[in-house]
Amino acid sequence: MLKRRVKHTLVALLSISLTACAGLSAGNLFSHYSQQNAVVYQSIKAGQYQDAQAALPQDIVAGDILDNFEKGRVEFLNEAYPQSKSALELSDKAVRVQQDKALISISDAATSVGALAVNDNITEYVPSDYELGFLHLYLGLNYIQKNDLEGALVEVRRANQVQERARQSREKDLRSAESELKNKGLSPNLGSVLSRYPDAGSKLQAVQNGYLLFLSGLLYEASNDLNGAYIDYTRALAVAPDNQAVVDAVMRVAKRAGRNQALAKLEKQYGKQATMKNGEGRIVVLEERGVVAAMRAWNLSLPVYDSQGNTAIYSIALPHYVPAVRAKYSAMSLDGQAINGDQLVDVNLMAQQQLTENMPSILLRQALRVYAKDQIRKNTAKDDDVGNLLFNVWNTLTEQPDTRSWQTLPNTVNSHSRFVKAGAHTIVVDGQDYTFDVRDKQTTLVWVSRQGGNATIWHKQLGRL
Repeated sequence: MLKRRVKHTLVALLSISLTACAGLSAGNLFSHYSQQNAVVYQSIKAGQYQDAQAALPQDIVAGDILDNFEKGRVEFLNEAYPQSKSALELSDKAVRVQQDKALISISDAATSVGALAVNDNITEYVPSDYELGFLHLYLGLNYIQKNDLEGALVEVRRANQVQERARQSREKDLRSAESELKNKGLSPNLGSVLSRYPDAGSKLQAVQNGYLLFLSGLLYEASNDLNGAYIDYTRALAVAPDNQAVVDAVMRVAKRAGRNQALAKLEKQYGKQATMKNGEGRIVVLEERGVVAAMRAWNLSLPVYDSQGNTAIYSIALPHYVPAVRAKYSAMSLDGQAINGDQLVDVNLMAQQQLTENMPSILLRQALRVYAKDQIRKNTAKDDDVGNLLFNVWNTLTEQPDTRSWQTLPNTVNSHSRFVKAGAHTIVVDGQDYTFDVRDKQTTLVWVSRQGGNATIWHKQLGRL
């Protein structure tokens, strides 16, 4: 009799796992994403791009969207640009399929039921707005890499749609933060005034990506779309009001486009803009630093008693971010002179904001899962001590937090802009020399990504900005 009950309990547990995990990695049952992605993550953090590429999983871990996010980013850092573009395009295709589906489908409902019996890692991954913004940003950078300005512009237009949707969905919170700042007597952010964005301080920075907005402005300006460039530069200024490269860009386009009233306001706050002399060119440096934090697990075991005196142990697992000391980076140098950029975006801030927004639904599903597992235990193990013990072990092993996120994104991104004489120039990053040409009266974009004492560097000519 005892063997039969144990057998029935094992069969029930196995049936739950097989039903819940159809089409997904079995690793999601007994470990969470940060654990499964640890080798890739640590390799990127150390600047070992080839090791990270070699460690990319061959099998599905988190689905087509997130797996290809990571693959596209790793291969971009490893300068495997065609492979990077292909992987990101697969993510983009999977996102479109996901967004075209009905809000509720039979397969999704079945997966959701399975998740209540196991953990949220077996559900389909739905990317955050900030991750979708970075998807289009890196697709855009891939197009820039192959000198395809039109392709890059398509991606920044799509990214702008994501940015605008994110802003609109959080409009109430942003307006509330704006009111709070006004009540404290803080002066209004001129970028917010010019772009009609809420002056919401760090709240706005957690929703809008200054890196994306500034790059978008550069590309619009390169295509001579001064209106598009002005809109995105002012939005970038709302997010990064102290970024000198953004200030220079807004003032430059305001002057070129004849926006004299806006230019007067900018000059009153920031002073007059320096002008490019004959024989000079402009350098714009985009500098990525480090790797965004990965979510970790927080676990708590709780005993649950029923009316018959049976005890079940339920493990509660939640994702969280651990405050980390930000890595220090030495200043880059240009022709022997140190250059320090100003921050465009703090990706950690965006990731933490997303987790904060998701937490109420995470907690609700956690509560529902405890109830669902207890019902399964009562209906299967009943008052069998061995069966209850098996369920206790099962609950502990399978309760894993949902730590899925795009973990190879940078930690922060800075920008720097300056005039230099036309000709050859050398930038030194972490002991690595990179020489490039600057043309008379034209703008050269230098892209740098730094992790663990290593860096990927390339440059492109953007033309007469």
